[in-house]
Amino acid sequence: MMLVIALGGNAFAKTGSRVGSPKDQLEAVREAAVDVINMVQLGYRVIVTHGNGPQVGLITERISDSLSLDMAVAATEGWMGYLLANAIEGEARRRGLDTRAVVIVTRVTVNSNDEAFRNPTKFIGPAYSETDAVELSRIKGWVFRRDPRGGWRRVVPSPRPVSIIEIDAIKQLINNGNIVIAVGGGGVPVINHEGVEAVIDKDLATQLLANSINADELMILSDVDYVYLNYGKPNQKPLTTVRVSELRKYYDEGQFPEGNMGPKVEAVIRFIEDGGRRAYIGRLGKAIELIKGVTGTVILP
Repeated sequence: MMLVIALGGNAFAKTGSRVGSPKDQLEAVREAAVDVINMVQLGYRVIVTHGNGPQVGLITERISDSLSLDMAVAATEGWMGYLLANAIEGEARRRGLDTRAVVIVTRVTVNSNDEAFRNPTKFIGPAYSETDAVELSRIKGWVFRRDPRGGWRRVVPSPRPVSIIEIDAIKQLINNGNIVIAVGGGGVPVINHEGVEAVIDKDLATQLLANSINADELMILSDVDYVYLNYGKPNQKPLTTVRVSELRKYYDEGQFPEGNMGPKVEAVIRFIEDGGRRAYIGRLGKAIELIKGVTGTVILP
């Protein structure tokens, strides 16, 4: 069984939307490595993807005059993939496993006519006060929106992924028994082999990867326990096990915000509808419990 695991930005940053110290990042990524190796020991062939919102935001905040967004994504793929590979192999060695992790800086093609270039929605970087957001918008020309999780964050274009340039190399590495870390941060967005100022959603790129390699299962781990109906309201309700047809109905009703849970839900719907056997959405550090149905949301055909 082939399992793709998508790690949220909290796999690297324990301090919410801000990137912690190198020590903080190492501690956080070790927890993610435990989830990955737990799945390996259950018998899965595992492929890993990850988000990069806090990290790419930090890079563009500090050195935006030197790096375009696509360059920043490529930089975070190397940075975060390096941390993940070390943590995964270290956890494997502690359990007596000869497991290898390989990082692929992945380019993902997008469409130049994508509506996202006219309507930026993807959150990157830390959360700011409204006053600071207004000032940064004036100075840098950035666009800000209120994050449902708190504060004001920069939003950038997030075009839909069309194809993965390195897909054949990824398949070959998987077939050779490696844990492949790919499409980090959604992959580097390119059009005609030139980078573009955008950030691809990690969950949608993960779904494209998962279906492209005919993965059996998809697991999205972040800082949420479940997919909720009426999230944040007095009548909110967690979904435990749900059929994809029912989940699509809730999605079409607008239950899941575009800048938060929406892409995760869309990704698992697309994965199942395109041939996936099962998908999971739950909290980082709880992969075993997710597989066993103890916690989290399980999506079935």
